[in-house]
Amino acid sequence: MPTRILLEGRPGSGKTTAIRRLAELLHARPATGFTTQEIREGGKRVGFALETLAGRRAVLAHIDLPGPPRVGRYGVDLEVMERLALPSLSWPPPTPTATPPPGRLVLIDELGKMELAHRPFQDAVRALFAADIDVVATIQAQHGPLTDALKHRTDIELLQVTPANRDTLPERLAARLERP
Repeated sequence: MPTRILLEGRPGSGKTTAIRRLAELLHARPATGFTTQEIREGGKRVGFALETLAGRRAVLAHIDLPGPPRVGRYGVDLEVMERLALPSLSWPPPTPTATPPPGRLVLIDELGKMELAHRPFQDAVRALFAADIDVVATIQAQHGPLTDALKHRTDIELLQVTPANRDTLPERLAARLERP
């Protein structure tokens, strides 16, 4: 049975910190996927960058991007989802009959409004959670159709991330995920 973990927390709770640290701690298992990071100018958040675990990076959302879509005050560049996020989730060859290599692990930060504004990304997430692979993803605490459906699946482990556990959680998860 594949491991499927959702790391849920409020903004600023440390979800991104936890999943980035988890990626750093994984030595015995290759992981694919992406993380996001705030872009700050003059101490103020002005956008978000998406970075694949392979090191490719681009601006996903920014106050200066026109959109559509717009999420809050940010315009979202869906081409970044197409160009970086989707390829970071797939395994070659990307066909409906392709099977992932044994022991495959995907890390996603985050299943939030900006990322889920891209319909092909939603489809890819559904396919990942249906495949026989391990997935760890951060998830918004807010309600949404896809995120609520994932949270209510019986094969999902929903863990709350807080400032109190964000430093110890990655070590516990890494030890568990690298266990044979």
